[in-house]
Amino acid sequence: MIRLPAHAARAIEQLEGAGFETWAVGGCVRDSLRGATPHDWDLCTAARPEQMKAVFAGKRVLETGLKHGTLTLLTDGGPLEITTFRADGGYSDGRHPDAVRFVGSVEDDLARRDFTVGAIAWHPVRGLCDPYGGLDDLQDGILRAVGDPDARFTEDGLRILRAVRFASQLGFAVEPQTAAAMRRQLGRLDCVAAERVREELTRTLCGRFVQRALLSYRDVLAAVLPELVPMFDCAQQNPHHLYDVWEHSVRAVGQVPAVPALRWAMLLHDCGKPACKTIDEKGVGHFYGHPKVSREIAEQIVQRLRFSGAESARILLLVEQHDRPLGENDKLVRRRLSQIGEARFRDLLAIKKGDAVGQGTHPEDVAWLYGMEQCLDRVLAADACFSLRQLAVNGNDMLALGLSGPAVGAMLHDLLRAVIDEQADNTRGALLTLARARMEERHEQQ
Repeated sequence: MIRLPAHAARAIEQLEGAGFETWAVGGCVRDSLRGATPHDWDLCTAARPEQMKAVFAGKRVLETGLKHGTLTLLTDGGPLEITTFRADGGYSDGRHPDAVRFVGSVEDDLARRDFTVGAIAWHPVRGLCDPYGGLDDLQDGILRAVGDPDARFTEDGLRILRAVRFASQLGFAVEPQTAAAMRRQLGRLDCVAAERVREELTRTLCGRFVQRALLSYRDVLAAVLPELVPMFDCAQQNPHHLYDVWEHSVRAVGQVPAVPALRWAMLLHDCGKPACKTIDEKGVGHFYGHPKVSREIAEQIVQRLRFSGAESARILLLVEQHDRPLGENDKLVRRRLSQIGEARFRDLLAIKKGDAVGQGTHPEDVAWLYGMEQCLDRVLAADACFSLRQLAVNGNDMLALGLSGPAVGAMLHDLLRAVIDEQADNTRGALLTLARARMEERHEQQ
């Protein structure tokens, strides 16, 4: 049923050869049963930490989790996280067990896990150990808490977001009692570090079933992203939009590639609309200035969730510029490329496609954007000049003409604009001639 990789099989053999019962456990078992390839393999064992160290004496190991019974064995096949059978103590901080107690059986260890589909262990000889019906839930596409769901979410508030993430990644439906407990325990999310919230939300946004998850659990999202609440049920009252602001944004999220920055930008691109909404005398809704307001709100979110500087800049640029035109011809495309570069140009194309599909009203807009992509490819294939590094002259050439300081950069930018606007050829002779002419004009004006 499950094929263990060689490095995991060897570790089990070594531990059991020393007399310690050992199983593969958790996500690697769940993914294998689904027919997916596990990203990593985790083992649980009857061996205590010092006994594990003795079994793997001379091997490369990391002891960072040893006080909780976890040792990481570094193998040629990848790292193996191996944990002593344990039961967790209280969770006074709502995230981490205050203490752990080593136990004697795999069944006792599985009792501490969050969802039944992850509370399954497997052994190459003994087969499955599934005391909570995880295999049935896995086959039925159900996410169910192990034991008392309120207790599971009280122990660790992050499990609430993990449930939404599994719904997004796997398409599972959260069992009703588990879903009700998630909502009762939303306050537990206050105990979760911003970085962990960001990680879970990012994985949720990149899930295959993200649209269904966001629409089903918007109240969970609201607990960690309260800035999004005004989007809920905010009617757009505009012929360009079939859906309210939230549903439009959710539908758009699912239409862009599963790249974190693109998915985040798509989620936040219209978050400023409710604050900007006006209704004209004909009853039509307008949202003048919403990209700027959306950027301001998005900036608060990326700062609070501690995105990296590069990721924040990428997301905020896409949010702020999602409504700006990219250009209708080669000249305008070159001009836009000179401002933002090819990578962000392609990002914005993806955002605009997602936005257009999410509107649900004008499919011809999507076709137009594909035409714009062809225009971009044509400009790039022609090796058109749109950046200073592509100019046939450089700063040394400007210094040789007698320019210095800021005037060097200013002249290079003037020359680039001339090339982009097809006022000059991108050749050394033509650009030097133009530079001299511009210098003479400025001298005469002084």
